[in-house]
Amino acid sequence: MSWIIGFFRSAMGKKAVMAVTGVMLFGFVLTHMVGNLKLYFGPEKINAYAEGLREIGAPLLSHGDALLIARLGLIAAVVLHIWAATSLTLVNRRARAQGYARKSPQAATYASRTMRYGGLIILAFVVYHLMHFTWGNVHGDFVPGDVYHNVVSGFQNPLISGFYILAQLALGLHLYHGLWSFMQTLGLNGPRLNALRQPFAATFTAIVVIGNISLPLSVLAGFVTLHG
Repeated sequence: MSWIIGFFRSAMGKKAVMAVTGVMLFGFVLTHMVGNLKLYFGPEKINAYAEGLREIGAPLLSHGDALLIARLGLIAAVVLHIWAATSLTLVNRRARAQGYARKSPQAATYASRTMRYGGLIILAFVVYHLMHFTWGNVHGDFVPGDVYHNVVSGFQNPLISGFYILAQLALGLHLYHGLWSFMQTLGLNGPRLNALRQPFAATFTAIVVIGNISLPLSVLAGFVTLHG
């Protein structure tokens, strides 16, 4: 037990926590985006998909239990991810004898230098997203169980769509730097791998961001309507 505690207190342990939770969150973001794209196939498809998520594990699990377990696991992953990131930031600050007299933007990408701010935007977005589409307490036209109606009617508000788009751009920066750093943490270095890291991170990020942003843009443009 003392060895485990010592490991998690170490920089290596914190990096391991960030890597594992990062993989969990990356996987969720991708599968969530793919599921959301069912909006383009009409109300029946996406509503059936949402209901199917609540039936996972039946009859062993009751209606919605698997989804609840998944959400609790994701919340735990987010908390651990934030803890590890914050802890590593504090360790790095304490390791410096003094602050830099002049910051060098060349030493870090724009994505890496905005990770903390982007993380705050993403956290605020996640909370609002749950209140908007899951609980419905900030949705003026929320219909329980009708995912298609809730998403389309929600995105018809330009301010809400704008916030979602802003959050996705912040998510994109976070994903890009997170994937790039994750591969570096695993020791995937070398001339060939270094040449692949950036394209891989950029491609994954582009797929997720473009897929998610396409939804509010399609509603605002009138390509997706409440009539299906």
